[in-house]
Amino acid sequence: MQNLRTHLQQIHGKGYKVYKGLKGSYRFDNFVLVIDHVQGDPFAAPSKVRVLVTQEVASFPEHTFHNRARAVALRDFLTRQFHKAIMRHVHGSRGSGKSGQVIIDTPGQEILERTSAFINEAQIEIRFTVGLPAQGRRIDGKQAITIFFDELPQVVKDALIYKNLDSEALSRHILTAEDAESLRSQLKTHKLVAFVADGALLPRKSGVDPDPLTCGDSVPFRSPDSLRCGITLPNQGKITGMGIPEGVTLIVGGGYHGKSTLLDALSLGIYNHIPGDGREMVVTDARAFKIRAEDRRRIAKVDICAFISNLPLKKDTRYFSTEDASGSTSQAANIIESLQIGAQVLLVDEDTSATNFMIRDKRMQKLIAGHYEPITPFINKVKQIYREKGVSTVLVMGGIGDYFAVADTVIWMREYVPEEVTARAQAIAREDPDGQPNREAKALDPFQKRVPLAAGIDPRRGKKAVDIKIRETTQIIFGKYKVDLGRVEQLVDASQLRAIAQAMVHAGAKMDKTATMKDVVEALISDVEQRGLDSLGPFKPNDYAQFRALELAAALNRLPSLQIQ
Repeated sequence: MQNLRTHLQQIHGKGYKVYKGLKGSYRFDNFVLVIDHVQGDPFAAPSKVRVLVTQEVASFPEHTFHNRARAVALRDFLTRQFHKAIMRHVHGSRGSGKSGQVIIDTPGQEILERTSAFINEAQIEIRFTVGLPAQGRRIDGKQAITIFFDELPQVVKDALIYKNLDSEALSRHILTAEDAESLRSQLKTHKLVAFVADGALLPRKSGVDPDPLTCGDSVPFRSPDSLRCGITLPNQGKITGMGIPEGVTLIVGGGYHGKSTLLDALSLGIYNHIPGDGREMVVTDARAFKIRAEDRRRIAKVDICAFISNLPLKKDTRYFSTEDASGSTSQAANIIESLQIGAQVLLVDEDTSATNFMIRDKRMQKLIAGHYEPITPFINKVKQIYREKGVSTVLVMGGIGDYFAVADTVIWMREYVPEEVTARAQAIAREDPDGQPNREAKALDPFQKRVPLAAGIDPRRGKKAVDIKIRETTQIIFGKYKVDLGRVEQLVDASQLRAIAQAMVHAGAKMDKTATMKDVVEALISDVEQRGLDSLGPFKPNDYAQFRALELAAALNRLPSLQIQ
């Protein structure tokens, strides 16, 4: 510690690159400071720093991290506490560029495994960044001393010492996550694809604000009696709520009555949520995937013939490729790609689907004979997908009543209150046989195998062997190429994109001209499960978050340079 202080005093006013000599470890009174990487310029990405606190000092009880669900939740809690302590004690920007900024990867409403915090029986490790202070491009050693010797010790004391934390809030955080994990693991036993607890608050403040809408307009969720079930959790005991059964489920109702709000909550039910979010006990099968039309996306040799065939000019849809997909071809490709990676639930909203992919009404059938229409609409396939693949579908429908004929469960949302109307909807379908699916469905198997080639994975740009950048949750810049993920809706954090981009860098090593896309993705996921997200980074990353195989495959499939054999 004293060596660091002396060194900062000696280099005050010197050229910024002299900071490089700070790299190393320094023992403070209650923690060890590790400077892993020093920025070369005050305007460059901030320096990478870690703090290590032994359990003799931190004193976290073992029960707070003795299983994976609790450990991930505790790490998330510590990250949030560290961020709050930074806000209290660090004065922020001072000097040129990023001078004085102390930043940790700050979570949102979801509890994700991150590389910002780690804990075990021996120690806590926190990773963050520090903008080393400068005036112009001259070292400001005095401000650096303030950060490391005045501010950082206060942050560590407030955030990383158990006795200084709100133990009730910590306990609530980890027990809520553990219950959600248990609830999700029990869905299959109860033959459910999702569960929405009674009393859940589903509406959000706005489309850009994920905090719960807590004003008087927010209606607590109440399950219809016919779908209500009880599930016992390790901490809360038995809770009740609406179970969405396996098969084909429709969510219907008028505009602004809560259909899409419910589907949005289900799509994010793959994640655990923080206490107070309102969706803590809204869970969905971890392999649920949101499907939508995605006009203009690139498609590389996907077998979409189950949905689209007999195209003009005899274009082969068993290996369909395009640089500019239509709504229907993109939605078909999205379904096939997700099924091949292992999706178990498809989530579909009529509002974001291609109409001609979803339905073909009887008048259009009379005008244009079936052999002139290359699209087999989703209504003809949705039941078959469940029957042959065991994959369920949850659809929001406001204007296509023909789907009553293929639905196993129909839920009517009325002023944000659900009512089961399955029998009534099926009776309506029987009264109007013209609304039944009209084309015999071809078998879904076998899909043509897609083997990605390593030559299509190139993160180089200019002199850089790896050049990747992230734009929020919408885009990865991968070498010379842009990967648009703005319509892959279950990505919630930029740190997921950072981890996915690094996994894409490693993907080429898994490609051997025989491994399918699923093989490649599963091999990468296996590496992460065995060695952690650290296995993806060139050095200890501080801002990666967990991602699923489905989103990694989505990123690879949208890479403009992807080559498929």
